[in-house]
Formats: sequence, structure tokens, C-alpha cells
Amino acid sequence: MNPLSSVSEIKKQTVDCNVRFAFTMSENVEKLAGLGIPAVGVPENVNTDSKPTDFQAIRGLISGNTDWVARPVINQQDTAAILYSSGTTGVSKGVELTHGNFIAKVEPFVRFEASEYENSSSDNVYSAVIPMFHVYGLSLFGVGLLSLGCAIVVMRKFDVDEVLITIDRYRVTHFPVVPPIMEAVMMRAKGVGASSLKGLKQISCGAASLSRKIIEELVQTLPHVDFIQGYGMTESTAVGTRGFNTTKLQKYSAVGLLAPNMQAKVVDWITGSFLPPGSFGELWLRGPAIMKGYLNNVEATLSTLDKDGWLHAGDIVYFDQDGYLHIVDRLKEIIKYKGFQIAPADLEAVLISHAEILDAAVTAAQDKEAGEVPVAFVVRRHGSMLSDEAVMDYVAEQVAPYKKVRKVVFTNSIPKSAAGKVLQRELRNNLTSRI
Repeated sequence: MNPLSSVSEIKKQTVDCNVRFAFTMSENVEKLAGLGIPAVGVPENVNTDSKPTDFQAIRGLISGNTDWVARPVINQQDTAAILYSSGTTGVSKGVELTHGNFIAKVEPFVRFEASEYENSSSDNVYSAVIPMFHVYGLSLFGVGLLSLGCAIVVMRKFDVDEVLITIDRYRVTHFPVVPPIMEAVMMRAKGVGASSLKGLKQISCGAASLSRKIIEELVQTLPHVDFIQGYGMTESTAVGTRGFNTTKLQKYSAVGLLAPNMQAKVVDWITGSFLPPGSFGELWLRGPAIMKGYLNNVEATLSTLDKDGWLHAGDIVYFDQDGYLHIVDRLKEIIKYKGFQIAPADLEAVLISHAEILDAAVTAAQDKEAGEVPVAFVVRRHGSMLSDEAVMDYVAEQVAPYKKVRKVVFTNSIPKSAAGKVLQRELRNNLTSRI
């Protein structure tokens, strides 16, 4: 889980997946204790010569002689992790990823890394600034890279100056990022010169879309660095596509080639017919990395995974004649704030709980730095003088910092379909007309 989650968010997810025990940052132990969940605070640095801590005792038990403990039989089909994602639409849901899913995740790493550069993958050093509660960070740093023997330099939080120092100090060769991090580093690199990043071989970007202008600036600023993009979802264990440039073919704006163990097809989202290369349609994925399903939510699972095992990704894409995937738009309503997924329905539920709010809907507004930010359309109860600052403060008290509403628009009604579904397109058009 995100360690910045509010108590209400922690409660919702821990109850949903029946958490019995937790490892967390020391400052979160009391939060969990208040919810009746035993927790061990994991220190950032452990001195094994000092007085034993609870964490050290547990570490000793894990690494010690456990022959007296009956070992359970673990199958590849068993759930290994539960990560919360808004999926293609609606509120956040627990994505069940199996041991087999993570094993399948290793294959693309081995194939791509072994064929991409001449040196051994064990010589590569990765900088880890992407959070590991996100499927991107978990599957990358917690599984894929360890299988190749790569070194990983972990940073507690992102600080652009510290990142540049770290890249030089530890001779970082690979730098996986999300767009806001990449833009910040690129702007600083312009000032200090590319020489400070001379050991860097590759920057890989994912989790959100990137403008062509930013890509061009990066390639010009750091011409010695191989820039690639990738595509994946929590529901596909982050496996999907990965960039692959050659001396003859550089497709920086594409999100890469299909992973070795993944199938894909593009489908007309209205008629359901399959489409050829060059045609826009919804992306469907199938393979051993596709999730087991959504926890305790059969309906959502059936609407995302069909009977033939195809994951309906909800993104509008096309494959070009060379097999590279290009993202055009998305059907799903999730908001991408600095690479994080925000489900509008989650924020709407918080807003509706306010005594002076009659109805509410949340949509995305474009933002130069963050990519997208949540904007709340609010219908106040008759006679209410509720201010936009009060609304934003109310939401901020109940959600993680990245989920905060950044703008409030008061309106007389929320546009909805006959079935009661919020018409996101009308909200966005309304927002555009106000800018």
C-alpha cells in the first residue's frame, strides 16, 4: 500500500483483503494498531550489533531454522500480491496477481535485457525512484531486475538534486521514470550539462503519456542516452510492451514492441470487430501475466476479462507496420496524476459524504507539470455557502496527498445518462469552456 494513505483508505483496503499482519514505516504503526492490525515498524537502517528490535527478531526467524514449521504448498495459480487499481472504470479494486503472473513477468526482462546491449545485465545499475507499491516499481525492482543480478539504488523519495548526485555517485546506467520525474530531471540536466549524466545508458518511461515536445527535448539534451517508453497495467503485472531502438529504427513516441509472452489485438470498441495495423481501436491483451481477477468482485472481473482470457484494456491504440504500439486515447475514466491512478468514483464518494453537497462528479483537467489533476463538479444544497477551498480541504483530510482535488466548479446539476452514469465528456467540455 501507499504509505501516505489516509486512515480511511487503509481501513477500506485492509478490510477488503482481510489483512492479518503488516510491515510498515514506523510512523504508521499506530494507524494500523487503531484498526486492530498488528504491525512491525521497519527501520530504514538496521544495526545488527544494537539491541534487537521486533523487525530483527522476525528477520532472524525467517532466515533461521524453520524445519519445525509445516511449509504450505504454493502453486503458481495462488495469489502472491494484491494491488489496488481503478481498472478500466469505477472505484479502485484489488487486483489479484499470482506467483505465475510474476514468473511470467521475468521472461520479458530476460529477453529484452539480454538482447538490448552488449554488456552483461549484471553490470547494470538501476535507480529506483518509482514507488514499489505501484505495479511498475514492484514488478521492476522487486522481481524482474533481481532475476538478472542487476544492482538497484533505492531512494526514499524523489528529489531532483539528489537523483543527479546518486546517478553519478553509483554510476547508474538505467533510470526508469514516470513523466513528471523525467521532465524535472531533464530540465535540471539542461542547466548542469549532459556530462553529469555521462554514465547513463537508458531512460525508460511509463505509467502515463508523454508529449512529443518533451521527448524531442530529452533526445536533444541527452543524445547518448537510449530513451524508450513502455506500456502495462496492474492487471497485466506491468507486462505489455517495451521500447526497443536500433541504429536503423528509433521510435521514441511509441510505447514499444509486444512483450515475448503477451498476445494483443486491436478491436473496434463499438462493433467488436478486429482491426488491422494502422487502425485505431481498443487494446486487448492475453498471456500468462494477466491477473487472476479482481478480489471479491466477480462482476468487475467478468466485464474486464472475457471467457477467452482477453483483458479489455480500455485504451485506444494502434500498432504500426513495424509492430510498435502507439497510445492514442483511453476509454477509461481514471485520472493520471504524476503516474498515479486516481479513480473519480473514490473522490466522488468522499464529496457526497459532505453534509452540504447534494451531488458531485470528478473529472480530469490537463496540467503541464502533473499530466492530469482532479477537478470536482459540485452541486451544493439549497442555501449553502460552501466555498471551493472548504471542499478541497474536506477531501484532502480523507485521501492521500496525490488524490487531492485541485479545482472545484460549482454547478446546478451533474450531466448523466438515462442509466445514471456520469457523462465525463460533457464535464470535460464544460471545464474547457471555462478555461
